Amino acid sequence: MDAKTIERYGDELYDAWRERRVLSPLLEREPGIVVQDAYAIQLRMVSRRVQAGETIVGKKIGVTSKPIQDFLGVYEPDFGQLTSGMVCSESDGVDLNRLIQPKAEAELAFVLEHDLVGPGITATDVIRATAYVAPCFEIVDSRIKDWTIKIQDTVADNASCGVFMLGNGKGDPRKLDITMAGMVLHKNGELFSTGVGAAVQGSPVNAVVWLANTLGRLGLPFRAGEVILSGSQSSLVPVTDGDELICTVGGLGKCRARFHGRSAL
Repeated sequence: MDAKTIERYGDELYDAWRERRVLSPLLEREPGIVVQDAYAIQLRMVSRRVQAGETIVGKKIGVTSKPIQDFLGVYEPDFGQLTSGMVCSESDGVDLNRLIQPKAEAELAFVLEHDLVGPGITATDVIRATAYVAPCFEIVDSRIKDWTIKIQDTVADNASCGVFMLGNGKGDPRKLDITMAGMVLHKNGELFSTGVGAAVQGSPVNAVVWLANTLGRLGLPFRAGEVILSGSQSSLVPVTDGDELICTVGGLGKCRARFHGRSAL
């Protein structure tokens, strides 16, 4: 795909995000698009947000579960970049007026104390570089109509990033068994799903290793202070005005997300 076409699709996705509207799948309009093209489009979309005043605050890994990989027809995760405009707090909740067709995922976030520069990163390196882990919610959102996505569409759309929030609980990954720690998700007081760290690439640490090495080969290091979202441990949760989600990670604590406002669709 030539540079002009990549720029055009990246700008389309940026405008769709800014205007809270959806686009038809890129793969329908550009059948020859490959994943490398999609990442170039993603870079253009993210660069537009940075040019508008946001900063990069972390990275996310997606498509970590086998059912989602089977659905998209891919057998490795994808990634996106987190910006300052995506940060939410438990106290403020999630403003749905900023989103289009949101769905929530419960997962574990790694907050880094030291840089990680791949390739060659190991699980031990990740643990040593991590200041703490925290339960979190990622509210994924898609600029592609009706979530009709294949891997090229979601990658180009910055891995369907929406917003995210961290819980107040902080844990030391050197002392907490994050592989076997259970996660319980409640929606409006009722049990919605359960999960465990091992469901994410065998361990959330493995997911972060993969991401650090993959991005390292592309010249994108992890920086101290960044937040790394390690991949969903829950089913996707549809959310609307007035909903409350609480995810609880054994030995770590909770993250509570309250939703207000109205999404675009």
